[in-house]
Amino acid sequence: MDPGTRLVRDFYLRDVLNIAPDLIGKVLVVRSDNNSYMRTVITDVEAYRGTEDRACHANKGRTKRTEVMYEDGGKVYVYFVYGMYWMLNIVAGERENPQAALIRGVKGFNGPGKLTRGLKIDGSFYGEDLTASDRIWIEDTEGKFEYKTGPRIGIDYAGEYWKDKPWRFYL
Repeated sequence: MDPGTRLVRDFYLRDVLNIAPDLIGKVLVVRSDNNSYMRTVITDVEAYRGTEDRACHANKGRTKRTEVMYEDGGKVYVYFVYGMYWMLNIVAGERENPQAALIRGVKGFNGPGKLTRGLKIDGSFYGEDLTASDRIWIEDTEGKFEYKTGPRIGIDYAGEYWKDKPWRFYL
């Protein structure tokens, strides 16, 4: 793919542990209220991998909230937390294998709640198809980016085994 080219479905149909680090350095594009486009580089991502992962929402079973996670990768999964923040996730993998990558940070906005506020991403984005949407998509960039790994943040409830997995990827 060429830089500036929208990522295609095949990119998203892979395992989240492959997609999450590959999202680092890609460009998130979001259409603003005045129909201009905000473009920013993805800098921080966490992987959530299926029903076995106690930190993944799919671990509690299929619900109306998690339904989009059971579709083919490339869809947007947003959910509301603490009564104030939307969390932006990218569905990964193939249908019926619920996985998602939480976008924790982009250039200019560190923290998943700050980035959705700054980019004006809300519940209306739930289910958007990143390969076809005119409101939100991700573009390729040249080369691979050097990143660090570490444990995911804020998931103590999942237990030591799942909490300590190095499934956070960041610049």
